[in-house]
Amino acid sequence: MLNIVLFGPPGAGKGTQSEKLIEKYQLIHLSTGDLLRSEIAQQTELGMKAKLLMDKGELVPDEVVIGMIRSKLDQNKSTNGFIFDGFPRTAAQAEALDKLLSENNTAISCMLALEVDNEELTKRLLLRGKDSGRADDQNEDIIRNRIKEYNNKTAPLKDYYTAQRKFHAINGIGSVEEIFGALCSEIASIHQVI
Repeated sequence: MLNIVLFGPPGAGKGTQSEKLIEKYQLIHLSTGDLLRSEIAQQTELGMKAKLLMDKGELVPDEVVIGMIRSKLDQNKSTNGFIFDGFPRTAAQAEALDKLLSENNTAISCMLALEVDNEELTKRLLLRGKDSGRADDQNEDIIRNRIKEYNNKTAPLKDYYTAQRKFHAINGIGSVEEIFGALCSEIASIHQVI
């Protein structure tokens, strides 16, 4: 099973690249945001628990998110693998995910991190903001703060996956096809080891 954690700051191109990876490797996209919305829409027990917390402006605790991921794993036992998007965000979440995957006789294959310098990210997001109309992509101060938050909060995850020899940095500057090619090359070299 190929299980990828795709990482990168806002504007790095994760959305574009994850679609291409999902198509090429026939992976299931596991976005925690999508999972939360789906569980709430289906009014599952976990979804209702999450909605109560979200309605109060509170964060959904790790155990609820892990429960949703467990449910998705159970529904897709015969898949080629998963691409994790937006999770894990902390070392504690990464440990919980490792434990859950281990219970399902699988593991994270790699963490692929799209790396783009802050100036390029700011430029991309401001450009995206002109098309998307998203307020958070139109204010340079907000953009720079989002990038800083990402860098501060995800540094421990880089360390976590580096210690497991699963962290792989990918240059996120270039054409969509060049970056996709670099991701596929990395996956090919990892797949030979797995």
